[in-house]
Amino acid sequence: MTTTAPFGRMLTAMVTPFKEDGAIDWAGVETIANHLVKNGHDGIVVNGTTGEAPTTKSSEKEEIIRVVKNVVGSGITVVSGAGDNETDYSINQAKRTEKAGADGLLVVTPYYNKPPQAGIEAHFRAMADATDLPMMMYDIPGRTGVEIEPDTIVRLFEHPRIVALKDAKGNVASTSWVIKRCGIPVYSGDDILNLPLLSVGAVGFVSVCGHTVGSQLRAMLDAWFAGDAPRALTIHQELLPVFTGTFRTQGAILTKAALTLMGLPGGHTRLPLVDATSEQIAQLREDLRAGGVVLSA
Repeated sequence: MTTTAPFGRMLTAMVTPFKEDGAIDWAGVETIANHLVKNGHDGIVVNGTTGEAPTTKSSEKEEIIRVVKNVVGSGITVVSGAGDNETDYSINQAKRTEKAGADGLLVVTPYYNKPPQAGIEAHFRAMADATDLPMMMYDIPGRTGVEIEPDTIVRLFEHPRIVALKDAKGNVASTSWVIKRCGIPVYSGDDILNLPLLSVGAVGFVSVCGHTVGSQLRAMLDAWFAGDAPRALTIHQELLPVFTGTFRTQGAILTKAALTLMGLPGGHTRLPLVDATSEQIAQLREDLRAGGVVLSA
């Protein structure tokens, strides 16, 4: 593997722990960030889907960046989500993100309004032109309603600040062709496809399950890049119950419940998300234990 990993190989999209009254649990933010670093992460993504970015204010997003960066220091990359479905607002968010001290931007395809590829390309270029930060595009058509088509990705990778793609398209064949055509560093955005995407040239992943099985995911990555594919496959298969269990409902909901089961401050969600039910937690407990996670509750 010769393709560089501009943000490191192992990142997790971090939850934002909320108190029962909806306020951010800042001590909890620090604890979760420390937990991720101790479990082998090269970087942390804040203000993304798992961080419940649609329900946090711009001022809260900026403070999350500052708090996490202060905790992890210069050796860990902090990437912040800055994309929205309106370009001028997204540009403003990107500039505030840069000022708050993030090391990079994660920019999702504009959602809901379903722009054509010309609009998607113009949006990403405007975002990349807005700051001096390196940018990771985020392709997740299941949430946004529209994909970034391969030709668009190839053209956008020519921009000097568009340096990576987070791929949650679920189409390994399409991603294989994109990697072959332009060599863009691809990060898996779907935990159960981490190893399959590594096998076609991905450089790493932006995980959700890194909250619970970060050290195992690090071991899988290290095995793969050391040329030990059988060991990487063994770890992948051991973690299948966690990959499946974490997404039986929305990922942030069950990730927060899982952290609580592990004795960590997962906290509550903000509406329109709702906390996991007792039945969901019982199933989650089984899934985590089946995947080797040690629980304290």
